[in-house]
Amino acid sequence: MMKYLYIFDHFVPFPSSEYGGLWVVLAKDDNECYDLVVDHDQGWNESFYLKAMENIQKADKIAVLQDQESRIVESFTT
Repeated sequence: MMKYLYIFDHFVPFPSSEYGGLWVVLAKDDNECYDLVVDHDQGWNESFYLKAMENIQKADKIAVLQDQESRIVESFTT
């Protein structure tokens, strides 16, 4: 099954974060990417979740040819 490396930023306002962060996620589709991010970052308010899906849908996506496990490769939040 083809998977994609998603690279996207996500703004999270103060006091949770000063600016937000950058996500690098390996997933089969937008929905799996979203589920991985939400499961990883508990405690956002509802509007942050909606914006996360928008950012995932607009994300740069790079096809990954090797069979890899879906996961968050890196996340950085200020």
